[in-house]
Amino acid sequence: MLRIHFTHEDLIRVRIARAPDPLAESVLSLSLVQARGAGGVAFEGWRSRTRGNIRPDLRMLFDLATPVGAVEAAEAFLHAGSHTLPESLDQTWSLPGRRWSADLRVLSGTRPGAPRWVHELHRGGHEWRELVDGRLREYHAFAVAPYWSQLLTAAHADRARRAVLAADRGLDGLLGGLHPDIRWDSPVLTLPFPADTDLWLRGGGVMLVPTFFWPDPMALTDSRGLDHPLVLHYPLAPDLTTCRAVWSSAAGDGPDDALVALLGTTRARTLRAAADPAGTAELARRTGCSPATASHHATVLRAAGLLTTERAGPGVRHTLTPLGRALLDDRTPDHP
Repeated sequence: MLRIHFTHEDLIRVRIARAPDPLAESVLSLSLVQARGAGGVAFEGWRSRTRGNIRPDLRMLFDLATPVGAVEAAEAFLHAGSHTLPESLDQTWSLPGRRWSADLRVLSGTRPGAPRWVHELHRGGHEWRELVDGRLREYHAFAVAPYWSQLLTAAHADRARRAVLAADRGLDGLLGGLHPDIRWDSPVLTLPFPADTDLWLRGGGVMLVPTFFWPDPMALTDSRGLDHPLVLHYPLAPDLTTCRAVWSSAAGDGPDDALVALLGTTRARTLRAAADPAGTAELARRTGCSPATASHHATVLRAAGLLTTERAGPGVRHTLTPLGRALLDDRTPDHP
């Protein structure tokens, strides 16, 4: 565990960032797009569309990704506070050499098989920085930018909610409610970490940064300077409704498009098919897939809280939960 010790000066310098950082979101999303199932059902539609847009020459960016499940990461691309991608990239390329060296040490532990070009990048290789800069801009344009407006809306709503929580319950309410894996026992904040470690803040405080494309809390311990706050990323989207609102910014004109953006085509079709309770064989008939495929997708939707399954004679009966019906906007589709 990582135990972060606050002084009085740190407690009065706790801040919530206005929005996620566009570069950090792009780099963190590189992990989710590679790992099937990462982030839960809410990322399936996005992952499928994004993988379809990644050209072979963009796959080099995967070597910069933080492994899913890691709570320690190379931080050069994960800072906070920039409003645009070019601004964030400029900040990254202007980091001092000692920061890149610290990142390389972390990277060597989390991705020991990283190719030689990654090491050259961290050592200041100008040619590699130009190449990575251009490809990160390309990737961001289709993987993150289409959802950015709605993502900002979700972040602003989250910030307002946490500000009210702090006003009503003080810092104990704010820090204690960030995430189930974060524990606040004043004046110590504890979160998962590879080693049993104590970190004493030096009066710079903490910047809480909402993060959409990473499902777990993450503290950027190497980025902290004497006069700079510790950056603590916490997951932004707590539920499928919030995720759907983010994905719908890039969906088409109809509500079905937003549902596909959230769940992916086959699972959205399965959820619609269950608007009228049905057994597995009937779901398969309605969606045009095999019973085994229908059963698999029903299992995933049930795990996400969208379906319930009950025994009905020799078979089972799948029924929408209130959340599942809410995602369908109370529409009853016509089945073939």
